Amino acid sequence: MALLELDGVSKAFGSLKAVDNVSFKVEAGEIFGIAGPNGSGKSTLFNTITGIPFGPDRGTIRFDGVEIQKLRGHRIARLGLARTFQRETAFDGLTVFENALMGSAFGGQQTVEAAASAAEALEFVGFSAQDFGRPAGELSVFQRKCLMLATAIAMKPKMLLLDEPASSLTKPEIDSSIELIRRTAARGITILLIEHVLTLLMSLSQHLLVLNEGSVLALGDPRTVVADQRVVEAYLGSRKVA
Repeated sequence: MALLELDGVSKAFGSLKAVDNVSFKVEAGEIFGIAGPNGSGKSTLFNTITGIPFGPDRGTIRFDGVEIQKLRGHRIARLGLARTFQRETAFDGLTVFENALMGSAFGGQQTVEAAASAAEALEFVGFSAQDFGRPAGELSVFQRKCLMLATAIAMKPKMLLLDEPASSLTKPEIDSSIELIRRTAARGITILLIEHVLTLLMSLSQHLLVLNEGSVLALGDPRTVVADQRVVEAYLGSRKVA
């Protein structure tokens, strides 16, 4: 049984069909990539899956065998589904540790367990104990992305949805992100990944889905998908993957 299954999921804003009849499955343990041009509905799709800030208008979403399309975001999170966002979201007035603690508490953990989960997640992504007391507002873009990932990992999720983790990063930072995502998957966390950086998608994904104007344009093996002429025209322009 797939860990995540979408069947005919749609979301509209007035006459705009942001997500239009999208169906796919993600198996437990895999890294599943999602690509598409700006405005193709990728982040809206994440919103509908997690219920933050809204669910779908139509369709069925099953996570670990449970229908979640009508559940509130915190209930979905406590079933084991966490996410990050395009922007480096953090509470700037809180410390690094307090941010991660917010994640473990939101996931339903009690005080002692929540603190231990937060500390372990921060160390996993590369923060030292000396960093725990730093205000999040002092961090670099890459460090803020690491903090956002640690906050999600502290929830102890079964699946993690990553929304453009490589955006605004340098090449060395992208390489570090690829390795960090690999290590996260090695913890047994299934990953659903939105990204524009093709090197990252091609390095990590077992399956690749391409959205265009809210609909599924292509789905399958990443190298086959990026060679699809429809994908080349809609997303890659004249570029091809060697």
